[in-house]
Amino acid sequence: MAGFAVILLLFHCLLLSQHSYSLPLCTDFRAPAKLKTPLEFCPYNGTACCDSTKDLQLQKQFEAMNISDTSCASLLKSILCATCDPFAAELFKAKAGNQKQQKPVPGLCNSTDSGKSHSSKQSTSSFCSTVWNTCKDISILKSPFAPSLQGGAKGPAPIASNLSTLADLWQSEKTFCDVFGASPDNDSVCFAGEPVKLNNNSSETDVPPKGLCLEKIDAGSYISMAPHPDGSNRAFFSNLPGKIWLATIPEQDSVEKLDLDESDPFVDLTDQVLFDTIFGMLGMAFHPDFAHNGRFFASYNCDRLKSPECAGRCACNSDVDCDPSKFNTSGSSTPCQYQSVIAEYTANGSSSNPSSMQSGQPTEVRRIFTMGLPFTNNHGGQILFGPEDGYMYVMMGDGGGRGDPYHFSQNKKSILGKILRLDIDKIPSEKQIDDLGLWGNYSIPQDNQYSGDKNSAPEIWAMGLRNPWRCSFDADRPSYFVCGDVGQDQYEEIDIITKGGNYGWSIYEGPIPYSSGNETKNSSATQNLILPVAGYTHSQINKKTGSAAMSGGFFYRSETDPCMSGRYLYGDLYASNIWAATENPENSGNFSTAAMPFSCAKDSPLQCSTAPGTTLPALGYIYSFAQDNRKDVLILASTGVYRVVRPSRCNYACSKEIARPATGPTPSPSSPSSRAHFIAPLGNWLPFLLCFLILEHLYN
Repeated sequence: MAGFAVILLLFHCLLLSQHSYSLPLCTDFRAPAKLKTPLEFCPYNGTACCDSTKDLQLQKQFEAMNISDTSCASLLKSILCATCDPFAAELFKAKAGNQKQQKPVPGLCNSTDSGKSHSSKQSTSSFCSTVWNTCKDISILKSPFAPSLQGGAKGPAPIASNLSTLADLWQSEKTFCDVFGASPDNDSVCFAGEPVKLNNNSSETDVPPKGLCLEKIDAGSYISMAPHPDGSNRAFFSNLPGKIWLATIPEQDSVEKLDLDESDPFVDLTDQVLFDTIFGMLGMAFHPDFAHNGRFFASYNCDRLKSPECAGRCACNSDVDCDPSKFNTSGSSTPCQYQSVIAEYTANGSSSNPSSMQSGQPTEVRRIFTMGLPFTNNHGGQILFGPEDGYMYVMMGDGGGRGDPYHFSQNKKSILGKILRLDIDKIPSEKQIDDLGLWGNYSIPQDNQYSGDKNSAPEIWAMGLRNPWRCSFDADRPSYFVCGDVGQDQYEEIDIITKGGNYGWSIYEGPIPYSSGNETKNSSATQNLILPVAGYTHSQINKKTGSAAMSGGFFYRSETDPCMSGRYLYGDLYASNIWAATENPENSGNFSTAAMPFSCAKDSPLQCSTAPGTTLPALGYIYSFAQDNRKDVLILASTGVYRVVRPSRCNYACSKEIARPATGPTPSPSSPSSRAHFIAPLGNWLPFLLCFLILEHLYN
């Protein structure tokens, strides 16, 4: 008996320890689909995680239970149908990569306190208790409550195989609800017998920010930042030509500068990287276990005419109805002359502790990926690791050309205009690479949307993107995978990325229909397109030229600015506009946006200049947002590195802020002696970076 109780307790703890997935997601982590008509058996309309086929399967499963009591039957029907709920991933505590072990029963509300739940109509008594009291003596054939189905809560096996009441299977109401119950709180939902509805109660506690206060901590210009995987206050910064630096980020309120020596990079890959106005090193990523294995990765461009190692398959090929010999190039390059590469490197040296290494080795360890680019723009390039599954996510643009002329983004055989998901820890054989048509040395996660589908590229996680520029996972809710996607000439968008999601390009540009000739060919695809959760039109940013370019950001999770907490920060390349997107109701996937005034703290470690004709700090161009291990948000701009600090340092009011004086050295402008080594490198490549970003987003 004691052993059984321990097992039940452990099982219950496992339930409570799962991350929250309250964003509308199905148990296989797809977004719920729009229903043309309501389901006939389950009470769902609008969007759901079931189609008519699944609805019929659930009906047959219910009928096979042969439940004689109508009250109990009604409860069991609602429980079975919970798999159709738009919040099914949360209700069933689904875990990425573990769909085969999905529990057959959602977490049943087991609390009388409805005030803490996101559900708007929690029962005044425990729904789990209601199920027990109503059904405990009712026969249920093929019961989903059988202990053998609960993946760990085995306990005593049923005394006889023909026993089918809850009282036969479980010892008491407490035992039953210890296993199947779930307590609602502000971070999760539970099932109370009806479709989940969320409370719109954020206005009761929400204190909107008055503005965004920044400090300038470095005058360098970097395109990417990655926090050190060891959890310290260190981070890696990279530039477009191909250098990576290891730096120490100062404490908040220390009034200290970023500890980064431009003359001493962590690794220099410039001899491998093609650096030109629209090419360079666009991304870097450090293995989640970097502190022990020293593995890191770079995403860059190369020229196959100049480098023998730069020889990938052309993305324009017969598999995707594209003939390179007929390809219309500018005349200055041959088809797929320029390539996208992901290569692996190591920081392992004489030290047995890679985390302590101050430099990496520039010699490539393994080529992960090589692909020829059909055009010279829209090649994405960011790489990052999923915080829960450990897989590598690769952001691929549509390959360029106005309007995606070859319809790569909507072609499931093409990996262009997609987000890819790769297993770089499992090295395939040459035969597996050839059989699957892979682009390098990686494997396919089994739960990828098109794994095993011979008519689709198995690498695809999501599709219908034009040029994803900066994606991030929410530090508090890993299911929120958010990307900025650069538009053609009308709309810049923010998307929540889900498994198998289609984000519309080039059928739509954001929420606006786009006339590309792709509509008829892909008319079936328009049924379940996912629209952006936030964004802006080009005319909002620059009314003279209509030009704009999205830079995706991060959910703000630092304690530094409590009024910004939980909002998604993002901005535009041209650095005059930063927005905060607020989700309401929380965990609903519905966002409203507000333009954020921003200014620079007077006690900033480095003085901020003012943009001509405005009172705004002269950021120049926003290349990327970044987040360190303290969850502070930084902005990587052409004029330097900026960090979000306490609002009171810019005289922005926030009633939630705990006031404390800044401490540290006296503020001063950038020291010529300490930055002399920086001026020459910046002057050499900064104009190219500006050209790269502008041409990349406005080309054609």
